[in-house]
Amino acid sequence: MKSDSFTFDSRLYQLLQQDRFAQFTTRELRDAYAECLKGTSFNINEVRLYVYEQIRRMVRVGWVRYDCIRRKRGQVYHLGPIPTGLNLELVEGGFAPSAQLSGVLMLQAGTAAQDPSSITEIDVLEQLESLHKEIRLDFLASMGETERYKQLLEEMPHLKPRVEVEYLDARDRSSRLLGHLRAVENTLKTFAAQG
Repeated sequence: MKSDSFTFDSRLYQLLQQDRFAQFTTRELRDAYAECLKGTSFNINEVRLYVYEQIRRMVRVGWVRYDCIRRKRGQVYHLGPIPTGLNLELVEGGFAPSAQLSGVLMLQAGTAAQDPSSITEIDVLEQLESLHKEIRLDFLASMGETERYKQLLEEMPHLKPRVEVEYLDARDRSSRLLGHLRAVENTLKTFAAQG
């Protein structure tokens, strides 16, 4: 059987080795992960989205399973053993905060403070454009996921109890990402108008 490579955040992996995370909610894991990021600049909503996406990846490969009681909020997950044939590759700094739209770049863990006066308009524009591309790709992927869930529910209504929560989560994520996308686009427009 072919071994599948699965890259995973080493900080998150260390947290999951603790007994208290044999079962967890997204909020519990997010809060613990945020504790690991102390001393760096980050947005708690970005941390939540990041942790949620990692949980979804673990569910997809069978490392984590949903609790038998499905909830729209506060879903409980159960950590299982690493699936056979899954080649776990731990990476440092899996979570990378995006830029603050004020033009001051957020610092990644372990980097020295950057003097805001040394950041040029070109740096800010490049960061905004990079952020725009990243969010746009995430948004399109999330929209595709939402559309597919909707089609599945229309074609196979008997799946509703099993996939409705995922559909609602994907739809909510799409809405949030659309908001992020609009904020970055409006900032780019403002930046271009002032330039």
